[in-house]
Amino acid sequence: MSQQTASRGGPVWALVITSVAGFMAALDNLVVTTALPSIREDLGGGLHDLEWTVSAYTLTFAVLLMFGAALGDRFGRRRLFLVGITIFTAASAAAAMAPGIDSLIGARAVQGVGAAIMMPLTLTLLTAAVPAEKRGMAFGIWGAVNGLAVASGPLIGGSLTEHISWQWIFWLNVPLGLLLLPLARLRLAESRGNGAPLDVPGTLLASGGLFGIVYGLVRGPADGWTAPMVLTGLFAGGALLVAFVLYSAHAKNPMLPMRLFRSRAFSGINAASMLMFLGMFGSIFLLSQYMQGVLGYSPTEAGLRMLPWTGMPMLVAPIAGILSDRIGGRPVVATGLFLQAIGLAYFATVLTADASYSVQLPALIISGVGMALFFAPASALVMSSVRTSEQGIASGANNALREVGGALGIAIMSSIFAAQGGYETGQTFVDGLRPALVTGAALVAVAGIAALCIPRRSATPRVEEPEQHARVLETAGH
Repeated sequence: MSQQTASRGGPVWALVITSVAGFMAALDNLVVTTALPSIREDLGGGLHDLEWTVSAYTLTFAVLLMFGAALGDRFGRRRLFLVGITIFTAASAAAAMAPGIDSLIGARAVQGVGAAIMMPLTLTLLTAAVPAEKRGMAFGIWGAVNGLAVASGPLIGGSLTEHISWQWIFWLNVPLGLLLLPLARLRLAESRGNGAPLDVPGTLLASGGLFGIVYGLVRGPADGWTAPMVLTGLFAGGALLVAFVLYSAHAKNPMLPMRLFRSRAFSGINAASMLMFLGMFGSIFLLSQYMQGVLGYSPTEAGLRMLPWTGMPMLVAPIAGILSDRIGGRPVVATGLFLQAIGLAYFATVLTADASYSVQLPALIISGVGMALFFAPASALVMSSVRTSEQGIASGANNALREVGGALGIAIMSSIFAAQGGYETGQTFVDGLRPALVTGAALVAVAGIAALCIPRRSATPRVEEPEQHARVLETAGH
């Protein structure tokens, strides 16, 4: 390893840079939700427009994640990481300065493009910089920061909106992005994947299929499940995804090799991740509204009362990383998922139109511990389930499935909520919230069962045979 590479590829710098970048990308999933009333007041627009300020980011993020990972493997992970940060930062500034609702939606879509390039490369860059025996702790810290970003989005968005203005939920990304650009350029080592050609047909099929399905699920509750555009999106998206699977099974250099799913470890952790995000995203989306619309908390007050849930990853996820190094990631991930399911189910049984905070607190703590136990070991399991040269592909696939799960969760649980309740009174809101949370708990419990299907193995990421591993390190610039 050269002195220049050593100075660039220091594990501490890699951990700081990738964690901050992951925080920015993960935060923007839910940071907008508590700011929607202020955005509507300033920029106008109907319910349809407000929904797209959330879903435009999720859609582009989900459908381009695997392509972003493939670009990094082909042209250099650090180089594309810098491109992703640049796009994300510029789009954040454009969103903050948006003169109308349409331009805000467009900026949010471009934000998703930048995040799709940046996010999957955080884990591959971190893996390349951290020794194998210390990756559990590194993934634990990375998972804690990302988990906090996902869960604290409503708190940060509500606080900035209430005390400054909604524009600052986007301005916040600008100084962070400008700080990361020189740090990433100077402190991260360049690395590449196997150098295979870009899979353009596969990218188009996967992107089109995911877009169609997510679009149909997002628009279904508002337009009706039999609306022509909704049905077209769902059926066309499903057909394109089937075509993607068939194409990838026979292509010479597919973007996502279907052979990876022959591994119980890879299939199990990806199924668990998608179902976890499905239940968690939908629950946070509705619970944030419950605390404000039913219990009467301000956005900041609601976020503060969720801190036993949102702050738990910072405390528990590093410990989860250490545990995964010692006993393996499988039991830690499964335990976390079952705890998250118990927490959501407990919520469903105790919530009323005037529930006290003391009644909610046990559910918040149980859910927080469960979420924290999931994040870090899940990341380690993904990276250890494939060869080093395919970690970029694996990271992109896992992140894409998580984002799709989040979009599905909001759409499915919102439709259940709308069918059983509504916004008319506090009681009708609770009537819709309870079955939605029960559904979320059931889905996360199924995720725990999927995690138990992962084979027992060491938590240390797998490497190739010595000669092949040496070639990978040489390619990565070590």
